[in-house]
Amino acid sequence: MRKLSAEERALWQRVVESVRPLHALPERAPEGPEKEAPAPVPKPRPVSAAPSPARKAEPGTTLDASWDRRLSRGLVQPDASLDLHGHNLATAYALLDQRLERAIAGGARLLLLITGKPRTGAGEKRGAIRAAMGDWLAASRHAADIAAVRGAHPRHGGAGALYIVLRRKRG
Repeated sequence: MRKLSAEERALWQRVVESVRPLHALPERAPEGPEKEAPAPVPKPRPVSAAPSPARKAEPGTTLDASWDRRLSRGLVQPDASLDLHGHNLATAYALLDQRLERAIAGGARLLLLITGKPRTGAGEKRGAIRAAMGDWLAASRHAADIAAVRGAHPRHGGAGALYIVLRRKRG
């Protein structure tokens, strides 16, 4: 396993510092003869390539049926797109963060994120950015502005791309 560069360590530190628990842990009672097992921490779900109307992007957030239907049929035109081909993990994360900030500030509703196709077999090094995407978006400073993440329609990249649906700003 290779060592992280100084730039990658700094980026990883930013990610670590931005992580917040999804649920507050219960307060610990004074330790006595009986100890309760700690509450299980939910595992992050990977981002799926195929759109699924029942799948939630984050706990408690879903799209209405018309959005899911339009996305699954490729009827929605993205407001912006970001192609991460040719980037390493550090530069891809920094670029994603910048583009999300710009899209949110510009009032965009749909960002097309082109990550490349996921791993197809053992031993291949493809798909590192795609594999990290779910965790990146959940830990992002923009997580509260993301309504849902769905697999893209084939006309927008299919298994090699994702739709990031941004929340509408309420006036």
